[in-house]
Amino acid sequence: MKTKQAYTVSIGLLAVADTYLTATVLPVPVWVTFIAWASFFIVGGGGKGLVQSLASNLTGLVISSLTLLGITATSGSPIAAAVLVGLGSAAMVQASKATLLSILPAIVWGFASTVGTTVATGKPITTVGIDNPALVAATALVVGALFGYVSELLGEALTEKRLQIA
Repeated sequence: MKTKQAYTVSIGLLAVADTYLTATVLPVPVWVTFIAWASFFIVGGGGKGLVQSLASNLTGLVISSLTLLGITATSGSPIAAAVLVGLGSAAMVQASKATLLSILPAIVWGFASTVGTTVATGKPITTVGIDNPALVAATALVVGALFGYVSELLGEALTEKRLQIA
């Protein structure tokens, strides 16, 4: 099979599995798993991409969690929230100076996924337990990165390899 067709089959089948998993067994936002899945490919894929994507996404998650905690501590006033989001955004850019975190959008996706999960669940960042939106988002980010990795392995396995004669 040609590469695009192989990845079509791989990603299509695994998207079914991911959607079913998140709708039944693992209650995390499927859109966050898809963001992390895309992040895996954007940072270059493979084992290195898996590590870099996870590190970047989870760095964004930590920065957004700290930002949300700060907003909570200031009672959520619009000016305080704006300043704290600005500081969080600046922190993401600074974090991207590290080689492992050099793909800034992957950090931003972790940040946005955490904020989105907080809004979607209606749970504050201070929630204690497995319903904590940062924990939910972290789980979804890890699951999505793993789906990316597996889809790449399956896509490559399905790709026709031509023998080259020297």
